[in-house]
Amino acid sequence: MGDNMTPPKKIAGVSDEAVKKATGKGWSQWFALLDKKKATHMPHRDIAILLCEKHDLSQWWAQMISVGYEQERGMRVAHQQPEGFEISKSKTLPISPMSAFKAWNDKAARDSWLGEDIIIRKATPGKSMRVTWLDKTNVDVNFYDKGKNKCQVSVQHTRLTNVAQAEKMKKYWADKLEAYKNYLEIKK
Repeated sequence: MGDNMTPPKKIAGVSDEAVKKATGKGWSQWFALLDKKKATHMPHRDIAILLCEKHDLSQWWAQMISVGYEQERGMRVAHQQPEGFEISKSKTLPISPMSAFKAWNDKAARDSWLGEDIIIRKATPGKSMRVTWLDKTNVDVNFYDKGKNKCQVSVQHTRLTNVAQAEKMKKYWADKLEAYKNYLEIKK
């Protein structure tokens, strides 16, 4: 494959095309603007506020642009957040959000595919679950309806202590979501 066939680089997991479509500017334009404002000397919060207030970005896009900028300028590493590191994994399954939720909420069902004792702090049937993980980190599980008997399950693991733990948990959740999918297929 020649150089002209190389896919465009994603920053903070988002392509230049997606950033430009949503915000009117591509990554390089945002970076030039933030460099001009000397954003490498600003805390994350101030960069996001600048983008919201002076450039009319939504809070979500201001956060995304801020994180991408900080990563590209060496101010932040992948998965790093103000409260530690976080990762997320998701899987779309041919099942309703309520059925997907039950396989998380029921201890016997969960033990067969997750095999870990967890503390469920809050659960909204068919919607979400807030969990305290074994090492006192946080896991948020969200169930998104994607149409007739189709659901996306998203796991976000936060307050991880370092990059190594974040990478380990990213692989762990990819494996566990595959086990979860296999469990649900057997139960059909």
